[in-house]
Amino acid sequence: MRDIYTPDDPDFADWRAGVRFDPAERWRSWFDVVVATTARGVRMRRARIVSEPVSEYIKFEYDVTGRHNIAAGEEVRWLPRRKAADLALPGADCWVIDDEVVIFNHFDGNGNWDPVTGMDVRTEPAVAKLCGSAFETVWERAVPHAEYRLL
Repeated sequence: MRDIYTPDDPDFADWRAGVRFDPAERWRSWFDVVVATTARGVRMRRARIVSEPVSEYIKFEYDVTGRHNIAAGEEVRWLPRRKAADLALPGADCWVIDDEVVIFNHFDGNGNWDPVTGMDVRTEPAVAKLCGSAFETVWERAVPHAEYRLL
């Protein structure tokens, strides 16, 4: 839901410098998790809510999505923020696991994430229901990666 994440990320810096790399190699551990998970028949869906025109970081994410997320087996959709204005959304990025567990990721104002304090795992049914419902609504409105065009 943010327009920038980890601005000092070396991969983002390389991309900005024109270095083209294989994201599946650089991020092998995540790639392998997605491949193994989807091979078991589990759907992994990622929805990105973005401001338009998009930030440079979102251009980076978009550029690597096909070669990384999609290639590994994730389904990815994009929703322009203006089309999410009337939705009740969680206050932080999150993963919803099996409609039972929510993992919130907390970033500071500059997009930095601390691996010690940045993750909040919640199991309350009401939290899972809220986040799951929000995700499904975003998913229905969002555009599949193959069809979305950056503005």
